[in-house]
Amino acid sequence: MRRRDFIRTVAGTAVAWPLAARAQQAERVRRIGVLLNATADNLDYQTWTGAFRQALQELGWIDGRNVRIDIRWATVNPSDIRKQAAELVALSPDVILAPGTTTVGPLMQTTHTVPIVFPIIADPVAGGFVDSLAHPGGNATGFMLFEYSISGKWLELLKQIAPGVKRVAVLGDPDIPTGPAQFGVIQAVAPSLRVEVSSYNKRDPGKSSELSQPSRPLQMAG
Repeated sequence: MRRRDFIRTVAGTAVAWPLAARAQQAERVRRIGVLLNATADNLDYQTWTGAFRQALQELGWIDGRNVRIDIRWATVNPSDIRKQAAELVALSPDVILAPGTTTVGPLMQTTHTVPIVFPIIADPVAGGFVDSLAHPGGNATGFMLFEYSISGKWLELLKQIAPGVKRVAVLGDPDIPTGPAQFGVIQAVAPSLRVEVSSYNKRDPGKSSELSQPSRPLQMAG
């Protein structure tokens, strides 16, 4: 999916989900909150918010006319993010758009009623933001980074590149909740490829040293 199409989809979801339920109040100017874990001079996020505004306009939502967009640049400091999240919720927006776990988490701790839409999160289920992908429940919904099945494709690709590979080391970050599920998929695919896989915590000095030993010529994937 192209970036512009993705942004348009997110914009449509962010507006249509909570606002359609309040269509009877069409005369009221809607309010959209946006919480970003970046500074206002971040060029990537400036481009992102510009595309978001444009997509909303194409859907008939004009900032300053029938909708008001309140953007909070919360930086990456956890305390600043919590403060901005509370201030944004206090404005009683119709919906809040927030990318990533660092912004969605504080928002969900602040409100259980204001709808929250996340354009991207690694694993909303493991992060505790939704009950399940099929039935999110609660006041948050959005888009997952990728399906777990793609993890098995990584191993398949490695096997295609190096058909002789028999042993594979999978490096993981313990701070990322998707790790166990991703490794589970890789383990499930490994037997069909006749590959032995082992999981390694990249922050574990002992295991890191094992990877450097010439007696264990492991290949790395992921």
